[in-house]
Amino acid sequence: MMALPAAYASAATLPERAKEAGCAGRPQQVDGAAMFKCQTAAGVFSFFNVPEVTGPASTPKAAGSGSGNGANASPVPKAAASGFPRIDAETQKGRDDVRRRVLREELAAEEKLLAEARTVHADGAPSPLPEERANADKYRERIGRLRQAVVLHERNVEALRKEIAGLR
Repeated sequence: MMALPAAYASAATLPERAKEAGCAGRPQQVDGAAMFKCQTAAGVFSFFNVPEVTGPASTPKAAGSGSGNGANASPVPKAAASGFPRIDAETQKGRDDVRRRVLREELAAEEKLLAEARTVHADGAPSPLPEERANADKYRERIGRLRQAVVLHERNVEALRKEIAGLR
């Protein structure tokens, strides 16, 4: 999993978040949650959330704004003794299902990237490019970058599998 840059957290609107996520097309909402997914130019899915978006709408609400009628408002759960609100089991199950599905999609995308990286790396012996035939240092640098890509994707796959295994 990757850490998000500080600027990412400051964006408040769906178009801003989609741009920061590198979306190549229109983002799609994930099952009525405040989470969205889109395909990037690289062909992988990027996931992001927009807390201001609720329900099946595709446009964000401004913070603090509302219709005032409370028709779309969910009941506010009573606070637990520790001061944290309690979430009913059905809502939490829905959130867990969305999280599980998102993690599985991320895992599938990361496994695909790992397979591609391994193919390009070719066990540390890829064919040298024409400009690398005369310069062995360039070839070694490329092999190093390819190996780093393989290691990165292996770590991501491992982390995602661990995260999925830890789900309830």
